[in-house]
Amino acid sequence: MTDLDLLHFEQLKKDVQAQYLKEYTPSYDEISKWKGIDIIYFQEDLRKKAKGNISEKSFYTYFKNSPVTKLPRIDMLNLLSIYAGYDSWYEFKKQHLFADELLQNDEELSEEELQEIQKTVSSAPILPDNDILLKKQEINTQENTDLQKSITENQSINQNKEKSVTTNPGQVKSKKNFIKKNVWVIVTSVLVVLTGLLGFKDALFSKTYKYCFTDADRGVGVVNTLEIKVIKENESPILYKIKPGECFYYSTKDKNLKMQISSPFYEYLEINRSLENAPDEEIIELKPDDYKMAAYYFSIKDANGDPEELKRKRNQLESLISSNAVIYQIYDNNIYGIERLDKQKYITLVTTPTTSLKNLSVIEMKKDNNGKIISIKFKIATDEKNK
Repeated sequence: MTDLDLLHFEQLKKDVQAQYLKEYTPSYDEISKWKGIDIIYFQEDLRKKAKGNISEKSFYTYFKNSPVTKLPRIDMLNLLSIYAGYDSWYEFKKQHLFADELLQNDEELSEEELQEIQKTVSSAPILPDNDILLKKQEINTQENTDLQKSITENQSINQNKEKSVTTNPGQVKSKKNFIKKNVWVIVTSVLVVLTGLLGFKDALFSKTYKYCFTDADRGVGVVNTLEIKVIKENESPILYKIKPGECFYYSTKDKNLKMQISSPFYEYLEINRSLENAPDEEIIELKPDDYKMAAYYFSIKDANGDPEELKRKRNQLESLISSNAVIYQIYDNNIYGIERLDKQKYITLVTTPTTSLKNLSVIEMKKDNNGKIISIKFKIATDEKNK
């Protein structure tokens, strides 16, 4: 990568911005100021025209900072170049050459490198077949001589050892030392085993219990991630997160178990169990909060661009969400972590037909005594893996 490549990328960002402004009117003309719904619309247009996608994290990394100090991967550069109207990143640079810039294809060797390789190969010595055979025979002869010599030496050494064994006066003493060494080995092994038993006593004497969760009204698995707090006396609570469809496994040697179960779409539940005669497996029913579920359902429901269906979706959300609701969108990046939206912005976001809505997940949802939603915390995940 050269400084010229970074300058070319800054040029490409301006071309991408100009391409988007031909058809859309974002909150700001400058691409570095886009956020939230503007980024979602841009990702949608990129998928439509260039048949690819960049994550929100990549957008904030390469478009929020100017100038950048690191060049994106080549697949992202090609994708943005195609969106801007060029065949590839190479073609873009080719049409935007700076003064005295020479554009080379990095995958091909230069003429000087090819000449150097040919020179190295031609200067290598070539041995005749006879010379190779002679060298091989010399090596074999030397190996045989060494082998015969080593056999003779080994025989004399073995004979000397046999004589020394029969005439060794300290044989009895050496046997005693051998027994002493073995005794210490046995004692050490016993100590190691006892230490291991003490270290793993909790695992040896504990019992594992399995808890599965189901929707009390529908008789199916829960549709949202559960948070389970295990409360132990004189200890801080231990938090577990259980994904939809998964069961909770808990190993303990205690006689009692206290759990607090919470979820955005289900009512809070506290479980107290005596484990002395408790079954190994249990199914726990959770009471759904239908009001919160309705708000979530209408947020992710696909209206397929039908004006009547979109209007019905907006009316449902208008009636479910309080006018003073506090709504936050969480982002998976370090540059822009959270954004606050008002009720109308949220409704506009979830009633705009984009493929990103299928990845919308609710982290937290609260309602007042009248049943109106007063707080929503959500996130739209990305399908693209971190690069």
